Amino acid sequence: MSRDFAWNEFVFVLLAMRWTILLSLVAFVAGALGGLGIALLRTARRPLWRAVAIGYIQFFQGTPVLMQLFFFYYGLAVLFAIRLDPWPAVTLAFTCYAAAFLGEIWRGAIQAVGAGQWDAARSLALGRWTTLRKVVLPQALRIAIPATVGFLVQLVKSTSVAALIGFIEVTRAGQLMVNVTFQPLRVFPVVALLYFALCWPLSRLSRRLERRLDSRLGGGVTAGWAA
Repeated sequence: MSRDFAWNEFVFVLLAMRWTILLSLVAFVAGALGGLGIALLRTARRPLWRAVAIGYIQFFQGTPVLMQLFFFYYGLAVLFAIRLDPWPAVTLAFTCYAAAFLGEIWRGAIQAVGAGQWDAARSLALGRWTTLRKVVLPQALRIAIPATVGFLVQLVKSTSVAALIGFIEVTRAGQLMVNVTFQPLRVFPVVALLYFALCWPLSRLSRRLERRLDSRLGGGVTAGWAA
């Protein structure tokens, strides 16, 4: 017997937001650490390191995140007899996905720092890693902030595919409520509004940061690395 989509059903979907938020934060933080490593490899002097970083980025940017999720959840079990529960599977998939995109964003930000900064550091006898840590990365971080926040919005929305392996976040909670209420036209608009409530403030923050950066750096700077 079906029931109406009422307060209790709404609360069930609302509480599932905590898993969407937690997954997004864990994937973003872990992906940020991996992305920093990818960005440094991508800008390294040795061609082998650059090739490894490029291969990683091209693979994870060139394949759907759904296929990556299926690999960690189904593929590891079939190929290597490693069975992961939904939570570690989605965490690994979205961490690898985030690392690829953040690595490329931050690579562009590092390369957007003028060559004169490197020359000035060399004139002060600073090594490459000291120059990166104390001169280049602080400037690159400021440049990368708007695009990084924009990617976080994309990451939050992309977590919806985790519903396909049974991970109960907002989308999966909505599907479960549709199965018991048979009212998709009432359930899924609520799901959409919850995603909007998560993503709209981040989108506003991204645009505000980009406008502030343009005003400080004279405009046009972000166009090169955002492309």
